[in-house]
Amino acid sequence: MTDHPTYPLRPFMPADTMALRELFASSIEELTIEDYDEDQRAAWASRALDAQAFAKRLGEMLTLVVQVDGEYAGFGSLRDNKHLENLFVHPHYVGQGVGTALADALEKIAAARSTTEITVDVSETAQPFFEERGYIATGRNSIHIEDVWLSNTSMTKKLAESAT
Repeated sequence: MTDHPTYPLRPFMPADTMALRELFASSIEELTIEDYDEDQRAAWASRALDAQAFAKRLGEMLTLVVQVDGEYAGFGSLRDNKHLENLFVHPHYVGQGVGTALADALEKIAAARSTTEITVDVSETAQPFFEERGYIATGRNSIHIEDVWLSNTSMTKKLAESAT
């Protein structure tokens, strides 16, 4: 197991919106190219075109942000204390522990809030990451966005009960 640096996590703020939109789009465009075609990636990235709606979605969940030396490295969201909604890492920070830091924190928060099982819907690209974290595939999904179909996988993970 590779040792990764510890990253500072902080809550999402509306001022993060534009940078997170760019991170979201870059992550999709550069990291999923082997699993999704150009139209699928464009449709997926379009979910952040409306900055106000994107900020509202992130603000309605517990969204954590990682910044490194002022650069946005990643973000992740937890919905209803039981569903990992977003986990996006900037392409320059892939493999450096940013995704792991975000997932660890969101899972710990969910467990501390008495959640015993966490769910996530993952892209083809992200599935191996979640499998390594102990998530089990529970179903396949087809999502319709802008006249394009994308597939993903629903996964679940049992969480350890909080030791408080």
